[in-house]
Amino acid sequence: MIYEALQILSEQLDDYLSTAGLNNLVVLENIALIDSSAENADRLNNKLVLTLLNLQEETTLKNTPNFKIKNGKTEYKNPPVHLNLYLLISANCDTYEKSLRSISKTVQFFQGKKVFTSTNTVYNRTNVAFDVLDYFKFILELYTLSLEELNYVWGTLGGRQLPSVIYKIQLLEIEQDIKLSTSDVITHVGGILNDINQ
Repeated sequence: MIYEALQILSEQLDDYLSTAGLNNLVVLENIALIDSSAENADRLNNKLVLTLLNLQEETTLKNTPNFKIKNGKTEYKNPPVHLNLYLLISANCDTYEKSLRSISKTVQFFQGKKVFTSTNTVYNRTNVAFDVLDYFKFILELYTLSLEELNYVWGTLGGRQLPSVIYKIQLLEIEQDIKLSTSDVITHVGGILNDINQ
């Protein structure tokens, strides 16, 4: 679901920027590769690069029971993993002005659409990775780093700082369809209750 979510976001953002006159701009790639070779530099030149910075488990939803009742049987599974993703969007455009316009339009797009679901989002369903994608919902929130943290991030990624913005993508759910066990549904409780005071 990580790739699928980032691919959907890149398609949506690219469509929005195309209507704003910034065509073929968005690419899903690691911005740290920009200085690793001439081939990578050419591929990322004049692009708005989406890079996954970090994953974080949403611990508040970690211990919820996970079972479903199907055909009169209770199916038990491990609880799904709920993730928050941190997405760095960097503008590596040919001019500084275009980079700033790209970042500005990106913030404008995600301000207008923060919630992405399978019902309110049009995406390329012919992509092979989307075969198992039935329902999804994730929420984007602008994530602001301090200057020190931002310096650390860019130092880790290679040192050259570009106009950028970071978003937190909340509550991606990842679940493998494996049953741990199956049992009959409890429909009634039998037996005799005794008064413990006697």
